Amino acid sequence: MDLKTLPGLFISHGSPMLALHPEQVGPALSRLSLNLPKPKAIVVMSAHWESQALEVSTATRPDTWHDFRGFPRELYEIRYPAPGEPELAERIIAQLHAAGLAAHANSSRPRDHGVWTPLLHMYADADIPVISISLPMHMSSQEIYHIGQILSVLRQEQILLIGSGSITHNLYALVRDGRPQDVPVWAATFRNYVVSKLQHGDVDAVLDWNNIPYLEQNHPTIEHFAPLFFAMGTGPRFSIVHSSFTMGSLGMDIYRFD
Repeated sequence: MDLKTLPGLFISHGSPMLALHPEQVGPALSRLSLNLPKPKAIVVMSAHWESQALEVSTATRPDTWHDFRGFPRELYEIRYPAPGEPELAERIIAQLHAAGLAAHANSSRPRDHGVWTPLLHMYADADIPVISISLPMHMSSQEIYHIGQILSVLRQEQILLIGSGSITHNLYALVRDGRPQDVPVWAATFRNYVVSKLQHGDVDAVLDWNNIPYLEQNHPTIEHFAPLFFAMGTGPRFSIVHSSFTMGSLGMDIYRFD
């Protein structure tokens, strides 16, 4: 079988409403998928699976989890019925163990919206196996980066690796009335700093996230930024797939790592 090497991706998945209102990022995700060889499987670390231990979903067909409240009824009717792939999940656990990381199987975890909302726009047929891995909140940025490094070999098997979070994520600062908004200086500066460091190969500066300008304004909590560390570990060559802001300060960037 002639397998193609796929990149690693960081996807800013935005609000759950991305599923109904794609704005700019939905078409960008669709174009990206059309320009890649179709994955044999997809592995996603989502900001919405915070955990103590490192866990890997071994479910055969995880449920679609609507892990949010207060949205339109039609959003709760959406299903993303892609299968899991327990054999690959067990192999991932073995890879992590071999590298000295304890990882555990989770056969009951449903699929959160950090996984299924971007995939709706990339692979709407839901015919590609999807495996979720958790975001262990006790781990350092370097350790999460190392998870990406360990699993990067899967890219050569035509397996797509995704960190799903958001380049900026301060829900308290969002403007929700639909009017066009200028991007706040603190959001643009944070995003531009991260991009500049990645463009110059300065991985350590991003992993040293506590010292990024305007960190607290952009990420009052770190879980939506941390999947970037995983994506960074999947490949050394950085490029921007898409860049935009919505609701003023919510960054919707997509990054590629080859």
